[in-house]
Amino acid sequence: MILSTPGPSSAFLAATKPSSPFPRVSKLFFLAPSHSLSSRFRSTARRSTAFPGVLSSLNLHAMAELVQDKEVFASAEVDSSKKKNRTRSRSFLDAATEQELLSGISKEAEAGKLPSNVAAGMKELYQNYKTAVLQSGIPNAHETVLENMAVALDLIFLDVEDPFIFSPYHKALRKPLDYYDFGQKYIRPLIDFRNSYVGNVNIFNEIQEKLRQGHNIVFISNHQTEADPAVIALLLETSSPHIAENLIYVAGDRVVTDPLCKPFSMGRNLICVYSKKHMNDDPEHSEEKRKANIRSLKEMALLLRGGSQVIWIAPSGGRDRPDPLSGEWFPAHFDASSVDNMRRLAEHSGAPGHVYPLALLCYDIMPPPPQVEREIGERRVISFHGVGLSVAPEISFSEVTAASENPEEAKEVYTEALYKSVTEQYNVLKSAVHGKQGLGASTPTVSLSQPWN
Repeated sequence: MILSTPGPSSAFLAATKPSSPFPRVSKLFFLAPSHSLSSRFRSTARRSTAFPGVLSSLNLHAMAELVQDKEVFASAEVDSSKKKNRTRSRSFLDAATEQELLSGISKEAEAGKLPSNVAAGMKELYQNYKTAVLQSGIPNAHETVLENMAVALDLIFLDVEDPFIFSPYHKALRKPLDYYDFGQKYIRPLIDFRNSYVGNVNIFNEIQEKLRQGHNIVFISNHQTEADPAVIALLLETSSPHIAENLIYVAGDRVVTDPLCKPFSMGRNLICVYSKKHMNDDPEHSEEKRKANIRSLKEMALLLRGGSQVIWIAPSGGRDRPDPLSGEWFPAHFDASSVDNMRRLAEHSGAPGHVYPLALLCYDIMPPPPQVEREIGERRVISFHGVGLSVAPEISFSEVTAASENPEEAKEVYTEALYKSVTEQYNVLKSAVHGKQGLGASTPTVSLSQPWN
């Protein structure tokens, strides 16, 4: 999802220095009834897991020119006084039992307020979430399911009635309703914290200090589930709360257009892009998607110029999938152009930039379909399981590529170094979680801990 051309232009080299630590930033998850492409990534009238191919399909020079054009991306929020006055349905929030909650879905569908496919998805989501939470053995599991699903179904229904439109740069909605907190509460019962681990907490601490100093951080990561942002935040909320709440996710268009996911996405800071994998699903709109991606990249460049930004990107272009023969899961390979251009954006922002390899293991929580699907509205399989997250030391481009003979070789060498680190960390997490080795799976390069204990 990242650009492809030679070196960065002078527009990036002339970037301004960061003003103050931790400037405002914004964060992933996901059906809005169909909208025109031009409106899908605009500002909203009801308001306040990164996908390569985007950047690799664009031109760095063109983006550099856009960075100079400040008014193109002014955030145009519609004044709340212009919102429609409508009576809110209480079908879900007033439900006191499971039967009342499911009956509310049927009632709204029969009234023509819920498309049949969305209603069916809501019922399936309820049953799958219930099964997973009951597996956890937590106290008051039934009450937790009812409470969390009542809020989730209400927010899904609200968005179907009055669709939220994501800006190219979306800042997490924290009030009047805290969508970030909603996502945390919803995913928390799905994580088996007794069998979950964080690798190299000391490096996360180092990263938080760099952010305080005005540096930019880029996580080059694998991507496993729609719940990745919540999993990352839940694992870091104790030891690295600033990263947990301020991480910006480069997110594909599907996570902001699927009604069952949009309420979760609204609680995350996002740079919204069109994934290369879906760029030509509708050839008639391919050019419009490309232009939308350029606007989103301009937003990212402007953010980085301010410093103290922490950005997550999965340069594989989508979620990891199991090997069709062995059934084994492993990080999908990274796109070299995506990695290289993200690195250049960070290095030439005007603030110090650092690239860290990040590994994530959580596919059991909410595994993706076996193959990439073109249509919106995949089935949600949900489970209670242990998860893992690990970061390794920063990888220096100049050091890793010192022996490279040309820029193309350097791109490949650097990408391979990052991928190798992510894979090594992933295997340690896999041994700890799936191999039941726990903290004993630690290695000289990956020190596992449970910061919440």
